[in-house]
Amino acid sequence: MRQLISSGALWEPIVGYSRAVRVGNVVEVAGTTAQDGDAVPAADAYAQTKRALEKIGEALSAAGAAFGDVVRTRIFVTDISQWEAVGRAHGEVFGEIRPATAMVEVRALIDPRLLVEIEATAIISA
Repeated sequence: MRQLISSGALWEPIVGYSRAVRVGNVVEVAGTTAQDGDAVPAADAYAQTKRALEKIGEALSAAGAAFGDVVRTRIFVTDISQWEAVGRAHGEVFGEIRPATAMVEVRALIDPRLLVEIEATAIISA
């Protein structure tokens, strides 16, 4: 079984990707930012992380998963000095779940207003 979950973003068919893909009991959530259409929250790493995680939660739910099923996250930031704000938001969701994670600084994301992008992998337990 292969289930594709779309966010409805206009660029999904252009780039050729899905917000999330579920195969069997594994869900992979694509890199997710705080961008909603043309809107991006203020230049605040904490707020952007919170919004990206909300969107990841929505994708997980659409795939029949939940945050508790997440085993791995990957966090990309444009300014590693903001790690505490990003980490605090991540910890508010995953503090008890404690998935394996990485946080790395990248030169830029697709929109210069974006500060954070997050990927997630979930394994649904039967």
